[in-house]
Amino acid sequence: MDGKIMSNFIANQTVHEQYGGVVPELASRAHMQNIVPVVDRALFAANIAKNELLSIDAIAFTQAPGLIGSLLVGAQFAKSLALSLNKPLIGVHHMQAHVLANLIGDDPPSFPFLCLTVSGGHTQIVLAHTPLQLEVIGETIDDAAGEAFDKTAKLLGLPYPGGPLIDRYAKEGNPKAFSFAEPQVPELGFSFSGLKTSVLYFLQKQEPGFIEQHLNDLCASVQFTIVNILIKKLKKAVQQTGIKNICIAGGVSANSGLRKALQEAGVKYVWKTYIPAFQYCTDNAAMIAITAYYKYLDQQFVELDAGPSARAAW
Repeated sequence: MDGKIMSNFIANQTVHEQYGGVVPELASRAHMQNIVPVVDRALFAANIAKNELLSIDAIAFTQAPGLIGSLLVGAQFAKSLALSLNKPLIGVHHMQAHVLANLIGDDPPSFPFLCLTVSGGHTQIVLAHTPLQLEVIGETIDDAAGEAFDKTAKLLGLPYPGGPLIDRYAKEGNPKAFSFAEPQVPELGFSFSGLKTSVLYFLQKQEPGFIEQHLNDLCASVQFTIVNILIKKLKKAVQQTGIKNICIAGGVSANSGLRKALQEAGVKYVWKTYIPAFQYCTDNAAMIAITAYYKYLDQQFVELDAGPSARAAW
């Protein structure tokens, strides 16, 4: 219990690609198939033999939010393990874990800090007072940034998941080639549904073959618009709070355009910026573990009858 990550493994689910999005039933089945092998690999990498499991201090699991079937698989497995080992159980909020992924490593941010958390289902600005005192001060009123990437990618004819493909093609394109709408939302709120509509209407006006001829520029322009929206709101949050320790988190924090824009903003506005390693950006076990570490220190345990929730608030 020193806050160091000893191993971190992820089982990818490529089965969803052919359907153009995540199929909940297939996701939960894949969780059932993968959970034991993944735990075995993690224990082996951490150099913990099965007869040494009693040396573990606690068992943690993602309690919310997410696909309920997948959450149930993880919760039941964690409960069984905790019961068999007679260890305390720790429930972790998925979005809190994304924020605290920034605490993994040798140079974590000092408190308080601001974290722009961007994923397929969430876009938030979080004020972190302490590891366990997190305040959402801004969030999307409709689509999330990751959802905007995937939906516009679909309009461009790219397969799922489209966000990483937009990032790849954008590196070869001109981000100022095309202009798309940036929805105006008060204060620290976000909106991305209007951007998707703007891209749709723009493409409907073009001749056949336009997307293929201008794919790199289209991806670069879409990415530039999304990133620009995020950075503008982050700048406003800094102005309102006076906090200049700035982090990003969530799946979209792996986007090269966002990572570069944050670094450039840090230099321009004299922010101290923190960007998680790629393996800690997308959903992963390490972020659950680091959150559980701080909950363990605070003795924040849950009972064995604690259930998962698809949409639980912080």
